[in-house]
Amino acid sequence: MQRQDRSEKETLLNAKGLTKRFGDILANDNVDLVINKGEIHALLGENGAGKSTLVKMFYGSLEPDAGEIFWQNQKVTIGNPASARELGIGMVFQHFSLFEALNVVENIALALPNPGKMSDLAKRIETVSRDYGLPLNPDDIVADLPVGIRQRIEIVRCLLQEPQLIIMDEPTSVLTPQEADQLFLTLQRLAAEGCAVLYISHRLEEVKRICHHATILRHGEVVRECDPTLETAASLASMMVGADVASVSAGDTKPDIGETRLALQGLSAGAATPFATALNDISLELKAGEVVAIAGVAGNGQGELFDAISGEMRVAPQMVQLDGKPCGSKNITWRRKQNAAFVPEERLGHGAVPGMKLSDNIVLTRHGTGDRLVGGGFVSNVEAGALEKRIKQAFDVRMSHDDPEARSLSGGNLQKFVVGRELDRKPGVLIVNQPTWGVDAGAAALIRQALIDLARSGSAVLVISQDLDEIFEIADRIAVISRGYLSDPEPAAAMTRERVGLLMAGGAEAQGEVA
Repeated sequence: MQRQDRSEKETLLNAKGLTKRFGDILANDNVDLVINKGEIHALLGENGAGKSTLVKMFYGSLEPDAGEIFWQNQKVTIGNPASARELGIGMVFQHFSLFEALNVVENIALALPNPGKMSDLAKRIETVSRDYGLPLNPDDIVADLPVGIRQRIEIVRCLLQEPQLIIMDEPTSVLTPQEADQLFLTLQRLAAEGCAVLYISHRLEEVKRICHHATILRHGEVVRECDPTLETAASLASMMVGADVASVSAGDTKPDIGETRLALQGLSAGAATPFATALNDISLELKAGEVVAIAGVAGNGQGELFDAISGEMRVAPQMVQLDGKPCGSKNITWRRKQNAAFVPEERLGHGAVPGMKLSDNIVLTRHGTGDRLVGGGFVSNVEAGALEKRIKQAFDVRMSHDDPEARSLSGGNLQKFVVGRELDRKPGVLIVNQPTWGVDAGAAALIRQALIDLARSGSAVLVISQDLDEIFEIADRIAVISRGYLSDPEPAAAMTRERVGLLMAGGAEAQGEVA
């Protein structure tokens, strides 16, 4: 990538001394940040470092307690997101801000000051999304779309506002490698045209690949600035956490494979909606002691497969078996009582109720698993509170005060809590969908190592993930799901990214049809 001295570029946004406090927590402490035109600027830090708080002040979602913001050398007060958009600031959020009951074009129209005729806007959406390699159907209902497609809506909605500064919070977390590559080309093209990008990501290799400059936050303060292309992923991670990040290890010996803990036999299910994916004759054996990973492009049946295994979608009894017991028609509580645990893809709303305290969210998933949380029809707040503290400590879940509402946590900290809540049970079977979505390098290493350790202790772990780096780091065997067909799992050592890519592109479907 061609480089240019930052001093030669024109300043677009200049933040001076921004400070934001929530009660006793100082989220941002006297932060200075300069973003230049035509610059892709990385904002890095651990979960809870203050990144989201800072960019929400730029976007008008929060008001700073102290400090100033200058936009094109003029001091501004950004009172709300509409004011930010009028200045030319757009944002793609990590947690989606979409109305599920509306379709794609209606959601995008709500964010535009002058959307015009819906038919004309729909054509613009089709054109822009196709040109940027993120195709959308304007008529699709959001509730029926997988998270990868919802992320496309957020990105395209932002691009249609023609911003001068785009803030992107973990934009590739639910994109395939091919979609991410296309997004990088788009961002580089926008930067060449003078648009600035403030890029928040925990995927440090992509930061090195596309970003011109990086600012690192730790505990709400700016601790370093650097050119990420001159750093390694390890050195960037060390700057973020203030120490070396532990590497993930699967151990020096092959896993001790035991009995089959989860069996899928001819699992088939029709599409629940016109936009859902049917499952087609899926068979799989998950054994004690191993981690099996399922790769795939978003929207190819991952959610439906998780629902069938967890009991949120019922199928014929023999299609799903836990420790030899048919349970395809059993509910999720029955399966939890059989020592199975489940971590869904969407942490806020599915994995945790936003308005409930963390201890209450623990009760929701563990009331029937012998944790002494419920007795005689009463909930033990003492036991629930003790579990909340144990999970917080074990997984370094950072929060403003004890036992907050789930929605008050940053995305990465909520992910650590949801995963930690299930791992704390030491289940015999764990099914986890996108285990490290939106978490920093240190937290990702913690979660991945915990999954490996659980398997090596004798449990069976099934990981559904779109992160190929993650899959190759933790998996003993790898399968690929494509259009509702699952390929035969193959030893990770024998798999390549090219092989996985071919299976993603339809090879799994062909293999399933042959089988």
